[in-house]
Amino acid sequence: MKCRHCSAQLEQSLIDLGFAPASNAYLSAGQLSRPEKYYPLRVVVCNTCWLVQTEDYAAADELFDENYAYFSSTSKSWLLHAEQYCDKMTALLNLNSNSLVVELASNDGYLLKNFVENHIPCLGIEPTKSTAQAAEKLGIPVLQKFFGQAVGQTLADEGKLADLVLGNNVYAHVPDINDFTLGIKAILKPSGTVTLEFPHLANLMAHKQFDTIYHEHFSYLSLLAVQKIFESCGLRVHHVDELPTHGGSLRIYGCHHADSRATSDSVGEVLAREVGMGLDRAGGYAKLQDNALAIKLDVMDFLTKQKRLGKKVAAYGAAAKGNTLLNYCGIHADLVSYVCDAASSKQGHYMPGSHIPIVSPSRIAHDRPDFILILPWNLRSEVVEQLSFARQWGARFVTVVPEIEIF
Repeated sequence: MKCRHCSAQLEQSLIDLGFAPASNAYLSAGQLSRPEKYYPLRVVVCNTCWLVQTEDYAAADELFDENYAYFSSTSKSWLLHAEQYCDKMTALLNLNSNSLVVELASNDGYLLKNFVENHIPCLGIEPTKSTAQAAEKLGIPVLQKFFGQAVGQTLADEGKLADLVLGNNVYAHVPDINDFTLGIKAILKPSGTVTLEFPHLANLMAHKQFDTIYHEHFSYLSLLAVQKIFESCGLRVHHVDELPTHGGSLRIYGCHHADSRATSDSVGEVLAREVGMGLDRAGGYAKLQDNALAIKLDVMDFLTKQKRLGKKVAAYGAAAKGNTLLNYCGIHADLVSYVCDAASSKQGHYMPGSHIPIVSPSRIAHDRPDFILILPWNLRSEVVEQLSFARQWGARFVTVVPEIEIF
């Protein structure tokens, strides 16, 4: 395999998590007796441009089909994050009724609805039918396509140039990151701004977040790599915000390379920290495999101990990172009875690979489990607040990344 950005030969492995189905390929009861498609889940490092990437196996159209079940609006904290972003960008860029905002991977309209409410013209670009239809019901115009250079150029030819192009947690999901970035270049006004949010590779490495690795994530991004990609496509990163979302993310601000805006100190500060961690040399990527194995052994020790003691363990959050953890550790319904999730689109289905049933959160009050394993640890505070009633019968919460914690 060659690097998706610079085409250098890829030789260094970051981590091998075995084989797993697509993390959002939730199963109906009727599918449980049918063959299930598994893909190798391996990540490699480019020692030339430092883009960290999954090996090529799964096609994007197989991962993001019309049954795609991730709806951003399920999380209250994520809705608030989107609202605050819209307020900030509207003020920063003086967006108004003469502006155009384009969101790449607009999902169910969780973010663009804020611009619609403020009468700022917008366009969502979203390939998955289920989420696109949800956005359209909110009055958001949606182009149901995978975004890339051809789509960007077509919109530009139609005069649809954007004052703001945004992509929250999509940049890591695109198989052809060069084509995607050239699409941004095509659709961006000469004075326009692009913001992209993505989990920061530095946090994945430092906090052992191996469960954020799954097939829908084709790339694991450092600013070192993103800056190189932007520069090769005629864009420039001029500012960076560090965010707490998804275990620690970056929001990069980009513009055309010739834009007069100065590059802020934030860019150099993040780059210097990445270099200090060794993300510009092979040795900086050496420990993640061992860290993942240590977490796996601790999780299995905890679950088997509780099983022998006759304790009941339930999980919360049918999230992609949860599926990575369950499948890498080999956990099934004999150790974790069920997974609760607030998304009605997932309830009544089964987790891919592990086949653990997904149920409504109301099941917690009925069954009174002894332990609740929080799979989306990035939403830990929100989940604990939502399920605080479980303390009444002595239930305890558990997270396992970066190490097992019972509280």
